[in-house]
Amino acid sequence: MTFYNDIYPFYPLQRTSFIFNGHLLTVITCFLVLTLSLLLILPGIRGKSRLFWMLRIILSLFVGSVIVALNFTDNWAEARMTTNATYKSFSNAVVHAEIGLHVGLYGINVTLKGKPVIQFNETIDYNEMFTWRDTIEEEYKEALEKGLPNPILYIAEKFTLSSPCGLIFHYRHSGRYASATLWTAFCCWMLANILFSMPVILYGGYMMLATAAFVFTSLATFTAIMHAPQCVFSIGEATFETQYSLSFWLALATGFLCAIIGVLVVILNFMLPEKINEAFSVCIDSYEDDISYGETYLNSAYLDEIMVFPHTSTKVTEVSASTFQIC
Repeated sequence: MTFYNDIYPFYPLQRTSFIFNGHLLTVITCFLVLTLSLLLILPGIRGKSRLFWMLRIILSLFVGSVIVALNFTDNWAEARMTTNATYKSFSNAVVHAEIGLHVGLYGINVTLKGKPVIQFNETIDYNEMFTWRDTIEEEYKEALEKGLPNPILYIAEKFTLSSPCGLIFHYRHSGRYASATLWTAFCCWMLANILFSMPVILYGGYMMLATAAFVFTSLATFTAIMHAPQCVFSIGEATFETQYSLSFWLALATGFLCAIIGVLVVILNFMLPEKINEAFSVCIDSYEDDISYGETYLNSAYLDEIMVFPHTSTKVTEVSASTFQIC
């Protein structure tokens, strides 16, 4: 083997790590634009309703954006270790690097970062994604053809269909069910926001509780694989052991937030119905027919021509509250 400009002859240039997930960037951008657009309405809202409107927008869009973004994150579970490992095939070079495994709902992300980053005149900073939407075999084959470093190939091989570990069967099925329940939670969140804009605040609270229930269901689905018999594998002297990561705890916090909002809305709707409707700026109808508003005068010129009334104003002593709408 010879080198050409410090590059192995049968390998392409190494790929540098990707800075940010494109799907996450799209989700965050969309929800930020929506948030800023709705906040532009604040100057037109008077009184205390302005503060509640702002709080409602921020909390609601935060919940929605988190539920959508969790489908595309790759850190529901992760494992990291620092060890010495062979770098590439057909070479005895050993690198000292940090190896990371990040598990998402649709695939895994394997990172390899040298310590130091530059070793053997190369920048050792890899970030490779392997998805199992259909099968991971094709992506693993492409990784072999690219000549990716041995630690990345070794970890990816553990998630192939032919691997005796069978990790793909656990993570792929649990990821699909968790994603499905998260999308169901997103639909419940949308219904809750629609109901909060109508004089049915109570049902909006119920839908927030349903949102929390589906988020907790997705967490329970993903947690099931963590209690299954794990395939223990190691690189060098270090062993991989996956633990819950940021996305899992963020989903748990979002579920509790939805549950708290739902419980508060339901309780306040029974205890202080007028206040909760005023807070949500919802118009309500009064059906108490025994309330009198005193003497009121109706102009007979606006009455139906078929009805025969004198051409003078007709005095009405009592008007039912059900004929008025109070906002």
